[in-house]
Amino acid sequence: MVNNKKKSGLSPASKIKNSLLYIVMNTILMVFSLSCIFPLVWMFYSSLKEKREFNADIMGLPKSPSFSNYKAIITNKDYRIFESVINSLRTTLISVILIVIFGFIVGYILSRLKFWGNRLLNLIFLMGLLIPIHSLLVPIYTVFLNTNLNNKWFTLIIPYVAFGLPIAIFLVQGFVKGIPIELEEAAAIDGSSFSRTLFGIIMPICKPILSTVAIVQVFSCWNEFSFALVLMKDRRLWTVPLAMTQFTGQFSSDYTKIMAAMLLTMLPIVVFYFAFSKQIIKGMVAGAVKG
Repeated sequence: MVNNKKKSGLSPASKIKNSLLYIVMNTILMVFSLSCIFPLVWMFYSSLKEKREFNADIMGLPKSPSFSNYKAIITNKDYRIFESVINSLRTTLISVILIVIFGFIVGYILSRLKFWGNRLLNLIFLMGLLIPIHSLLVPIYTVFLNTNLNNKWFTLIIPYVAFGLPIAIFLVQGFVKGIPIELEEAAAIDGSSFSRTLFGIIMPICKPILSTVAIVQVFSCWNEFSFALVLMKDRRLWTVPLAMTQFTGQFSSDYTKIMAAMLLTMLPIVVFYFAFSKQIIKGMVAGAVKG
């Protein structure tokens, strides 16, 4: 009897139970997936409505779809939507490159080299993770105002890099500790210089964690609002989050134009995601499981 059961595999009751569990789990995952996708779908068909139609029925489909909101945003130079996208792209790109490069170098040095002040530097960067960044809005605004650093094309790059470095250093430092030091010793015996070993051997190995840092910082810099609001008063230098505020008035908001503008400004991030989707998934996994 025992041998027959082993050959036949699971009992009918167990098969039915596993099938039901499979169906239930997939149904739950589908519901969660739809809950993530529906807001984007709702934004799209709502952007095809007129303001009066949207206020009358928020969730309903448009009776006569129109791209007038997109046309108004694109043709009206006062909105400066594309200018804000360029500003965000420039600020995000430069900030992420600097965070990745300096985060890698400092994280490696703190992980591998033992020198006086190593623990102190570690403590300083750790404090950067513990201090709420928005508590520094007023001091940073005062410093930038007195040094005439506000309202410049590079203004936001300075705080973005400063606040992005601690997490980058922390992740790189932990990852480098898992790399065998024998690799560097073998490279030194072969006559490799410090810089060649750092950028030619260690950096490619750290590619998964550097990808994680870049992914996190891209979304952080692109969506940042508070420092942009405080430090940038010139509308020509506004980033995407600031550009969204011009559709909101004191007593009313033009939600249909807001949604159209949001969809237009989301395009670079959507293109970024689809272009690097495999690397994004690998990077996020590497941030959780090293190896």
